[in-house]
Amino acid sequence: MPMYEYRCQSCGTEFEELVRAGETPPCPKCAGKKLEKLMSASAGHTGGSLPITGPGCPPSDAPPCGTGCCRLPR
Repeated sequence: MPMYEYRCQSCGTEFEELVRAGETPPCPKCAGKKLEKLMSASAGHTGGSLPITGPGCPPSDAPPCGTGCCRLPR
């Protein structure tokens, strides 16, 4: 099952959920079903330690690229 990120259009809560094909999870805060699917960074593993850094990361003077960005504080 893939994991997706959502934003509830009723209350604004953002959350992640493992979802089966064709299903829409309810908002964990208000149980709303009007959700916006958000774009998220892909996770990956290279056999080394995470986070993955290298040519795929934005330059140090650019803003963070989003959830899972290699330059976000832990």
